[in-house]
Amino acid sequence: MTTKITGTEVFFLLLAVVGLCATWYYNIRFYLEVDDTSIGNFIALTKTTLPASSINADIAVVAVAFLVWMVLEARKLKMKHWWIFIPLTFLVALAFSFPLFLFFRERNLKKKSMLALEPNT
Repeated sequence: MTTKITGTEVFFLLLAVVGLCATWYYNIRFYLEVDDTSIGNFIALTKTTLPASSINADIAVVAVAFLVWMVLEARKLKMKHWWIFIPLTFLVALAFSFPLFLFFRERNLKKKSMLALEPNT
């Protein structure tokens, strides 16, 4: 059973691509332009201003809320391979993993609703 991709799914996929490109544009620039590219220096540089610290606190709370909700939601919906979004969050970006999870969640919900509509044979 194949289904057409919905506008909502396209939106979440586009947001994942934007999140990937936007975050990694700056990550790549960091690795090309900074002498000390250690993870320790990367993290230290994120705390150089009060606005940066504010954004870090904001993102940290959102990341924890997302990960807890994502695990609960994925288990409730019996989604396959849900655990992959945990390392993606830390290895790629929350701005990538969150909309990508929402895309797959949307696909899962649509598939379940289509299966519920199929007549029993």
